[in-house]
Amino acid sequence: MIKNTPVSAGGRVSRSAQVTGGLLAAAGGLAIAVQARVNGSLAQALQNGLLAALISFAGGWLVLVVVVLSRQSGRDGLLRLRDALRHRRIRWWECVGGISGAVLVGSQGLTVAIIGVAVFTVAVVIGQVVSSMVMDHLGFGPGESKPFTNTRVVGAVVGVIAVMVAVSDQFTSPGSLWLAMLPLAAGLMMGWQQAVNGLVREAAANSVATILVNFTAGTVTLTLVNLVARGGVPGRFPSDWWLYLGGLLGIVGVGGAIVSVRFIGVLMVGLCGVCGQLIGAVLLDAVSGHLALPTVIGVVLTLVSVGIAVLPNGRMRT
Repeated sequence: MIKNTPVSAGGRVSRSAQVTGGLLAAAGGLAIAVQARVNGSLAQALQNGLLAALISFAGGWLVLVVVVLSRQSGRDGLLRLRDALRHRRIRWWECVGGISGAVLVGSQGLTVAIIGVAVFTVAVVIGQVVSSMVMDHLGFGPGESKPFTNTRVVGAVVGVIAVMVAVSDQFTSPGSLWLAMLPLAAGLMMGWQQAVNGLVREAAANSVATILVNFTAGTVTLTLVNLVARGGVPGRFPSDWWLYLGGLLGIVGVGGAIVSVRFIGVLMVGLCGVCGQLIGAVLLDAVSGHLALPTVIGVVLTLVSVGIAVLPNGRMRT
């Protein structure tokens, strides 16, 4: 957790804190990329994507419960959040950002086999970039409002193009492209999730307690979905220990966004997170021997998009 962050004149976050925030968001994105690979393997082994998502969330939730309740700072953070809710300094619906994560993994299990990974990824990123810009523009989240500017819009567009290039070698011709609306909705919710998680972090003044609140919402949501779906419990669970690391990787991914959003805003968290995810994809593909040139180009373009987005510029003329 970053404490006593240096602030420049005028109350703005210092450049060093912004760089740190960007690196944390990228590290979170890299963790999410690895988590997707782990959870995908678990889903394949269980033949049940929704159950794999629940195991991932529940595993992370159990770790967080132990960590938060065993530390005085964590318990104090939950008490501060309770008081903030009681005095309406924060609203209950701002504490359920974890539902977005549940929707994301649920939509993955429902649509990827039909529309393909490429279409799914592009739909999520488009939704995330659009919602992140809107959240920043409205000032919905911690920190000051960040209005639309030419450089932020161009950076966002380049970021979307970067992802399309990175996954271009995976595009197929799906017959049910309308299913892309589900991951698009999940992407739109991700911008909202990052904003409200930042608000919860401000109220609790403790990052780990905030992550626990996020995981609680996601775990409850996925538990209810599994009960309704009635997919059943497999007779035997896989013995490979690494298949159960999804929850820990999710903690790193969500935590990186929660800590960094205070310093760089929702849009930059999204762009840096996408950059981390693509870097993770490059590393995973390199290890497996399936590295493709479009993925490398996509990573470079994403880095360019982040550089463009942080350039100073005046507000867009209307």
